[in-house]
Formats: sequence, C-alpha cells, structure tokens
Amino acid sequence: MTVTQLTFYIFSSVILLSALMVISARNPVHSVLFLILAFLNAAGIFVILHAEFLAMILIIVYVGAVAVLFLFVVMMLDIKTTIEKSNILQYMPIGLFIGFVFIAELVIVLINTKLELSNMQILSNPLNKFAELSNTKAIGSVLYTDYILHFQLAGVILLIAMIGSIVLTLRERSGVKRQSVSEQLSRSSKIDLVDVKSKEGIDIK
Repeated sequence: MTVTQLTFYIFSSVILLSALMVISARNPVHSVLFLILAFLNAAGIFVILHAEFLAMILIIVYVGAVAVLFLFVVMMLDIKTTIEKSNILQYMPIGLFIGFVFIAELVIVLINTKLELSNMQILSNPLNKFAELSNTKAIGSVLYTDYILHFQLAGVILLIAMIGSIVLTLRERSGVKRQSVSEQLSRSSKIDLVDVKSKEGIDIK
C-alpha cells in the first residue's frame, strides 16, 4: 500500500465518520463543526486528485463562508438541543428502509464488480492533456467546453432555489418600517435651519 492510498483511506474514513456525526449529534453546533471537518478532509482528497484549485475553493467558500454562516445562524437561533424520543421513533421506519436500500446497493455493486483492494491502481492526473496549463485553466477548459450545459443547468437550478427561498421567507408584517424609494426621491433637498430652544423641541409638520 502506497502513501497515496493510505492518505486516501484516512481522509475517506474521517469524512464518513464526520458525516455520521453531522446527522447523529444532538447539539446543532457540534453538527456544523463536524461538517467543517468533513469539508477539510474532502479538500485533502481533491489535493490527492491533483485538483488543488477545487481544494482551495472548498476551504475558502464552503468552510470559510457557508459552514461559518451555518454556525452563526445556529448559534443565534434558540434551538433546542434535546431530541424527544417520540420524534426519533416516528421517523425510524423510514430511516431503516432507506439505510437498508443503501446497504443493498453497496452489496450488489461489490458483488458484481468483485472489488479487490490489492489490485487497486492510482489513476494518473486526469488533467494530463492540459499539462501546459495551470490547474485553474485546465478545469475551466473542461468545464466550459464539455460540461457547459450541465454547468448552466446547475446555475439555473440554484437561481430558482434562491428565488424560492426568498419568496417563502418574504412576509408582510405590520409595524415594520420599510424603505420607500419614491418618497425619498420626491422629497425636497432644501434644508431649513431652525433655532431650537432648550427643553422645548420642535413641531414636525
């Protein structure tokens, strides 16, 4: 077993354990921290695959922005850390069914492929045909040529999800002051200087 294989197994094991802790931890803050740990180990796997740009994007965007935002939101909200046993038992049959399906699929794949760890080979750099380009340019050359349709569809789906989340959370509430651009633009820019006497104030008309 080479160093690369050993490193891959270590990172993959930590990712699986972290993902399990994300959904099983009772404290939401601990779940977000385990999610950050999973992102960091996924970045390590990207480095092994010679995709340093994706590794840095995963750390900067997901760990530095998205996961930290999740952590702040969870800490700001008053979320109960205790889980009632009745809620767990309510969704237990569905969870067991989905888990059984996943395990059955994995067993079928392992039986049909006859996976042997001793015969595993490490793939060469998938960007070898762009060896003269940097990692960022090589990924862009593939992403915006062979997978441009998939990339644009993913952008449209994310845009629809963003609009849907805004529409669902946008509610009219009484007593909330809102900005009126038309009233602001229609106001006169003239400033009146008023001599205000002490303890008397002024009348607003």
